Amino acid sequence: MNVVYIVLGIIAVLVFYVLTCIRILREYERGVIFRLGRVLPQPKGPGIILVFWPIDSMVRIPLRVETHEVPPQDIVTRDNVSVKVNAVIYFRVLDATRSVIEVSNYLYATSQLAQTTLRSVLGEVELDELLSQREKLNTRLQEVLDRHTEPWGVKVALVEVKQVDLPEQMVRAIARQAEAERGRRAKIIHAEGEFQAAQRLADAAEMIQRQPAAIQLRYLQTLVEIGTEKNTTIVFPLPIDIMSSLLQMLGKSKAGEAGS
Repeated sequence: MNVVYIVLGIIAVLVFYVLTCIRILREYERGVIFRLGRVLPQPKGPGIILVFWPIDSMVRIPLRVETHEVPPQDIVTRDNVSVKVNAVIYFRVLDATRSVIEVSNYLYATSQLAQTTLRSVLGEVELDELLSQREKLNTRLQEVLDRHTEPWGVKVALVEVKQVDLPEQMVRAIARQAEAERGRRAKIIHAEGEFQAAQRLADAAEMIQRQPAAIQLRYLQTLVEIGTEKNTTIVFPLPIDIMSSLLQMLGKSKAGEAGS
């Protein structure tokens, strides 16, 4: 009986040991296993895995996309303007093994790298480029970060500059610049309108010169437009040709009197 009890005890201990070795990894998790201090070639998971302690130890690594907000950074642009810029980065682990053995804390390392990269890259551009070419700068930041985090098994998927805080004096200067630019455009548009109107009037005058009857038709059309309105204005049409003939006759009679 003692032997039976011993065997049952051994079996119970073995069952308890196996149960304590069971680990469950979620679909987005991988387990990096160290056996006697040496990492196994392939991480385990997802699902049920066995970690035979004390010879094995496991590090859980999530594979989901991580979102990290870069705190505001004091940046001096290439044209010597001080601004505060913050950003957000999206990254994920592609190689769980390298994210454990190549860097002590890939989250902290990626965060610090994002801050230094944000200051160095944006410090090489001018303020106008920082404000107007946001998409180009986001792509450049993503490429630089991804190149540096690739040895860690981390993939930077996206970088977005969230906000650019300008000094109050610079905001007023930009507002004055925008107002002056709008005034310049308004003057140019007004001048172009005057030029087009003058050109059309010159074309009309040239056409009337070729067809003298056109001025009479235009004159009659003006009378029709005036007559359609309810007013007390009396319009007496006087052809210009008659006035010119009378003036010529008057001039000839004065010349005859002077000769006599």
